[in-house]
Amino acid sequence: MTPESVTLAELERDALTEIVNIGVSRAASSLRKMIDDQVLLSVPSIEVVSQRRAARLISEREAAELVAVRQDFTGPFSGRALLIFPEANSLELVRAVTGDELTAQELVEMEHEALAETGNIILNSCLATMANMLKRSLTMTIPEVLRGDGAMLFEVDEATEVEGLVLFLYIDFAVRRRDIRGYIAMVMDLPSLAALKELLDEFIARVIGDGD
Repeated sequence: MTPESVTLAELERDALTEIVNIGVSRAASSLRKMIDDQVLLSVPSIEVVSQRRAARLISEREAAELVAVRQDFTGPFSGRALLIFPEANSLELVRAVTGDELTAQELVEMEHEALAETGNIILNSCLATMANMLKRSLTMTIPEVLRGDGAMLFEVDEATEVEGLVLFLYIDFAVRRRDIRGYIAMVMDLPSLAALKELLDEFIARVIGDGD
């Protein structure tokens, strides 16, 4: 399967951007309730790129080590969802989620659990909305907290010449009154992208049908 065979047409890209936008807005709403502060979102950026390029896109924005919450999802299309923060931001997020009531020591002890739970709520909210709009269901794995650079998060293998192509779907967000920023990324391989393309075509047909 070549990248050309799964290139998204303009209408499919627009539909996916809209679906993701709604999913992420719901995820942001969940985060806003947790931390009682406004969450600012960028417009989703959607590209089919190599894993190496996906890693570079994150590393270009963040030179420091990263912390990510990762959940794999399976269903009619499968992939990996990542909620990514610069490491310096992760404790600030935990502080926000726990209502600024913990000591520095307690924050460090709670960090892993609080990040996993936050990631679970945000990524589930986003993916469940997408699946619902596509009239399908997805199964999610338990959230896993990872630390490292972009190459580690996107599993770039420097030893191999052959690279997986992925749908890199990327939104950045920030919390208004705090030093918290991060990214939501979704990574899917080409067979999953081909399956998603078919579901987007069904979605477009439904929307156009409803509009008649």
